[in-house]
Parts: sequence; structure tokens; C-alpha cells
Amino acid sequence: MVEDAIRDCMPETYLVQTEIASLSEKGGHLYLDLVEKADRGLLSARMRATCWQARQAMLRAYFQQETGMPLQAGLQILIEVEVQYHPVYGLSLNILNIDPRYTLGDLARQRQETIRQLTEEGVMDMQRALSLPTLVRRLAVISASEAAGYGDFCHQLEESPYRFSTTLFAATMQGERAEQSIIAALESIYRQVEDFDAVVIIRGGGATTDLSCFDRYALCAHCAQFPLPVLTGIGHTRDVSVLDMVAHQALKTPTAVAAWLIERMDSQRLRIDDMLRRLQQTAKRQLLIRQHRIEMLEQRLQSCSPERIYRMGYSLLTSGGKLIRSVGDVTPGQTITTHLADGEIQSTVC
Repeated sequence: MVEDAIRDCMPETYLVQTEIASLSEKGGHLYLDLVEKADRGLLSARMRATCWQARQAMLRAYFQQETGMPLQAGLQILIEVEVQYHPVYGLSLNILNIDPRYTLGDLARQRQETIRQLTEEGVMDMQRALSLPTLVRRLAVISASEAAGYGDFCHQLEESPYRFSTTLFAATMQGERAEQSIIAALESIYRQVEDFDAVVIIRGGGATTDLSCFDRYALCAHCAQFPLPVLTGIGHTRDVSVLDMVAHQALKTPTAVAAWLIERMDSQRLRIDDMLRRLQQTAKRQLLIRQHRIEMLEQRLQSCSPERIYRMGYSLLTSGGKLIRSVGDVTPGQTITTHLADGEIQSTVC
């Protein structure tokens, strides 16, 4: 009777806006747990849903083609459903269609909300206020450990003439666990923050929805307020993520980050070489100036030396090692010494 009543009362199909809490595939069928959340994320409704084998493969392929990502937990979706009741399995929704445009629109809304909140809190430009060290060598890298982009990044640095030090903090870089995984990596870096010059967040390319974690508030707020400069290269060519907006320096790809670091080392190396050259030139000039001053002093000393005075015909009188400057300095019978250029004369005062 319940089954008949629901079928008679709800014979049409309905559009449902909902969030995927979980999903699994069994026997070719797709089983979803759908939820609706109220303020502060509190659960206000929950419903099971099924997409049968004959339809689920086509709908999943269509959704992935349009959004660039698979159906997964955490996504907001708009689906067309019919309401069903089974005496054994209870009430559920049978999914007939899905609109990927709604999911893309919700991601755009979340992005704008993140930007608004960060702007109101005054943290959007905090990273750009940080100063990079003159030589950025010690890098804390957040990436998936097996990602090709991470390998390319390290290889490019290794091929450079500079000795970079990279420490990997492995994280999940896409999907529902990505945001918390990257935040956990940042917290690990923070515990040894004195060991690094900068943080590098990199991953390979991906569709817009693959990059949705980089538009979420919690991750962007952590990066915006991180005490080390954050460099991003998260593999997109069209869109700029909110994380790129708050980062100290945003590049397109992991290899672009590596190239930027190498170019910066080149420019800083040239700057240091130029400073050394100018320092050497300044030191040389100061040395010449001081040598000239010493020569002038030597000439003045020589012009005032007793030997020069003797050669000019003058003499020097002393008595008991004391200089005689006046006739009042001597008495009759006192022995005095006359110093000449070629010797001394002893005399007695009469």
C-alpha cells in the first residue's frame, strides 16, 4: 500500500539540488548517499539514490566530459529523479539525468565567496608583503609524491648550476581530501619553518573542477597567512585559482616555478657579482687614496727630520739628553753636545 501510494502521489520526475555525501558502485549500479545541509553545515536531510546500470555509465561519462572530473563525494549536483519505495529497501531516488552546469556554477559561487571572505578579513595581500631571501635555495615542496609535475620540477632544478635543497611534504592534490591534506602539509612545514626559504605548491594539469580545492577558503586562508613566501604552480593555463591570488608568486606549471627560481638565482648571482666588482673597485680606490696620504705624510716627516736640518747646516744642542733651546738652559762649566750631520762635538760652557 505504501509503494502504491507513493507511486500514485508522486508519478512525475523532480529536479533535486543536493550534495553527494558518498557513492559506490556494485554490480554495475551506482549507489549514492545524498544530503542537504543547513547553516554552519548542519545536516537537514538525507536520502539514498540509485543510478541503474543501463543509465549510470552514460551519465557518469557525460558528467566527466562536461566538467573534467568524475562524480565524487563533496560535489553539489542537480539531478532529475523519480521517487520510489520498495518494501524491502525502503524509500530512495532513482536518478534519470544530471546537469553538470549546476556543479560548475556552484564551484564559481564558492570561489567568489572565498574571495569576498578573504578580502573582508584583509589577508589577500599578506603574502606579497613578505620578502624573499636573496638566494632562495631551501624549498619545502607540497605535491603528490608520484606526480609527473613534481619529477619535472626536481629534474629542472637538478640540471641548473645551483644547489637547491628540496624537501617533499606529500599531499593529495585533488578530490575531496585535497584541501585538508595540503593544510596538514603546511602545518608540518610550520613546525620546522626555520629550515626553509619558501614553500612551493605544485601539481600537474587538470580540469576546472579538479582544481576546486584551490578555491576553498580554509586552504587559501592558511596560505595567505603563512610566514614563508608561497609559490604556486598548479598546472592550469586558463583560470587563476584563489590560491594563486593570495600566493607570493603564482606560476602556471611546476616547470615554470623551477624556471622562475633558476632565473632568480641567475639575476641574484649577477647582482652579487656586480656588488663584488664594485666593492673591489671601491677598495682599490680607497687603498690608492690612503697610499697617497701616507706618501704625503712621509714627505712632511722627511722635511722636518733632524737629518735634513743637519744637511742644511743647522745643528742641535743637548745636555744630559735634554734639548737646549735658550742660553738660560745652560750654566758655566756645564757639558753640552753639538749634533751635526756627520757627528757630535762635546763642549764646556765658559
